[in-house]
Amino acid sequence: MSLNSLNMTSGLNPLTPRERERFDFAVIAGWIPEGRHVLDFGCGDGRLLRYLRETKSITGYGVEIDHESVLGCIRNGIDVIQIDVEGGLSGFKDASFSHAIISQALQAMHGTEHVLGEMLRVADEAIVSFPNFAYRVNREAIAAGHMPVSEDLPYEWYDTPNVRFFTIADFEALCAKLGIVIRERLAFDVYGQSVTEDPNLNGSLAFYRLGRG
Repeated sequence: MSLNSLNMTSGLNPLTPRERERFDFAVIAGWIPEGRHVLDFGCGDGRLLRYLRETKSITGYGVEIDHESVLGCIRNGIDVIQIDVEGGLSGFKDASFSHAIISQALQAMHGTEHVLGEMLRVADEAIVSFPNFAYRVNREAIAAGHMPVSEDLPYEWYDTPNVRFFTIADFEALCAKLGIVIRERLAFDVYGQSVTEDPNLNGSLAFYRLGRG
């Protein structure tokens, strides 16, 4: 499924969870040339890597700590290493991969700076996607006195796996602090439509291509 086809929504209904997942995969795949060597941080059950293998003929590994997710990778035919990415990737040499990916999982990491540093140590380029906490719907929920629950932040405050709540503006400030080069940014609303006007307000989901400074 192409990014263009996913963008052809009516504008009346938000993307379903399955459509959002495929949308996320399609955006990431658009930034990875054919046949590259990829490492997926917090890869879950390996669906993204399977998608990239099928659409872009990539090779690579997933890194995952959760036992059930590791079993899911095996069922999906994905090579997976069961380690905690926050403990570092000392087993991988510098520039071992063309791309390191973290898809909608950075907000679940405690050591954000360390994870970004490791991504750009082991790979030539990092691709990051995350929900934007400053999206207008989230702001409205907070103004009404509640933690937001939305399509891209679907958990209640008491059962969320997310430990970091940050915005597009926050992420770009961190990149500047760490000397990380933002090569490209894309933002989308919950309908899968590209957002160019004030993405920190109007974008629900953000994607970045990052390089070393």
